[in-house]
Amino acid sequence: MIIRKYQPADKEGVLTLLRLNTPAYFSANEEKDLIYYLDNHAANYFVVEVDAIIMGCGGFNITEDGATAKISWDIIHPESQGKGLGTALTRYRIGQIKEISSVKTLSVRTLQLVHPFYEKFGLQVREIVKDYWDTGFDLYRMDCDRESISLD
Repeated sequence: MIIRKYQPADKEGVLTLLRLNTPAYFSANEEKDLIYYLDNHAANYFVVEVDAIIMGCGGFNITEDGATAKISWDIIHPESQGKGLGTALTRYRIGQIKEISSVKTLSVRTLQLVHPFYEKFGLQVREIVKDYWDTGFDLYRMDCDRESISLD
């Protein structure tokens, strides 16, 4: 497994992962949002390769004031879910985030199916919005302060 920075040539591989996870974890209407993100906000986006194939991806963004790091667009190939790729990628990004001294809060916006994954890293549910992304896709807004972030 290799974790490396996203490159524009990875775009189709990332979109393939999204499509493989639609409609289980993503609404079909989210693809346009991911394309916009990749084209405009992917400075801290990463891919996970296994045998030179993109099997996962995810990133983070820092708010303008530098105080919050937002985990973004985590996607793992269905065949690799539950096998540690998502955990390795999240630990990697948390390591990157912890090097940014201005960051005081880690946050993520996810859905009801995935929020227990982020709880393992110390994030706590702060808000739930039913049908936020689409019917049946509820928003779980989670965060934790820098000292509460866990790598276990």
